[in-house]
Amino acid sequence: MVRDTMRGGERTAHDSGPAALGGERVAYDGDPARFIELDGVEKVFDVRRKAGLLRREKHQVRAVDGISFTVPRGQMVGYIGPNGAGKSTTIKMLTGILVPSGGRLRVAGIDPSRERTRLARRIGVVFGQRTTLWWDLPLRDSYCLVHRMYKIPDARYRENLERCVELLDLGDLLDVPVRQLSLGQRMRGDIAAALLHDPEVLYLDEPTIGLDVVSKAKVRDFLRDVNADLGMTVLLTTHDLTDIEQLCERVMVIDHGRLVYDGGLSGLHAVGESERTLVVDLERELPPIDDVPGARTVRVEGPRQWLAFAATASAAPLVAAVAERYPLVDLSVREPDIEAVIAKMYAERSAER
Repeated sequence: MVRDTMRGGERTAHDSGPAALGGERVAYDGDPARFIELDGVEKVFDVRRKAGLLRREKHQVRAVDGISFTVPRGQMVGYIGPNGAGKSTTIKMLTGILVPSGGRLRVAGIDPSRERTRLARRIGVVFGQRTTLWWDLPLRDSYCLVHRMYKIPDARYRENLERCVELLDLGDLLDVPVRQLSLGQRMRGDIAAALLHDPEVLYLDEPTIGLDVVSKAKVRDFLRDVNADLGMTVLLTTHDLTDIEQLCERVMVIDHGRLVYDGGLSGLHAVGESERTLVVDLERELPPIDDVPGARTVRVEGPRQWLAFAATASAAPLVAAVAERYPLVDLSVREPDIEAVIAKMYAERSAER
């Protein structure tokens, strides 16, 4: 049994549900550099575990442990970490589903847990393994319900729906019941539903989980477009690190409820001491190349050799040195595997603990 441990008050009475989502949305006039703001945010759960035949002991699980960060308006941020790191818990606090146990949290100047209904008009949420669509209704009817629930002006609703249908390739699916859609089709339908009311912030929790290559590409292209064209702030959690590489200019890594990295992908490679690979094709088979400063040969197969060098270093001097000293036919540079970088970071932190 899990019970929420809360501090800082209860939800207000107007958090009654979807029927109250209408009303005028007041423009955010705060600092755009602090559009999303977390300051020492914690989330603690009380967990009762069996400690005998009839006895249970209470333990506290700290899912989020003093996280602080800010997200500027219009930025797309990757929020990554292993299972149980605290990613989904953070998203749920940002939406008001969970109340923080400590610290301060604001989205567009709003405290999510105290003004959940007011915030709902400004955010869109997609949970990869849970749909917000009505299971037995056609996709079109689900969108009509969203239209009424958020009291979206008719002209704006039609404009947004047309844009989503075109960019997400939903035209042939609008009259299909949600239960008959494939996972990729349903996911695209969920993303469209989250954007019909013009949210300023989009939270995506594993939006490409289980999707095929084509569906992933469509979702990524669409997210890139709405972020660039609409200036929408996007917080993306995913285990598919290609999503992060293709979409996000900034990445935050969370581990055991704590923020362990916040910066660009290049900086993440530096922290993880990752390496790029120079693949060299020579005219003939030769001994391993060992006289190029800053590189080391990690593999040799006939006339092809693989040289590893720091991801933060330039490949140009290495290429010049190899071309000058060896009979070169062709070469290419392979970028480091970000998943391996993060795995190494986790392993080092586990060893420290």
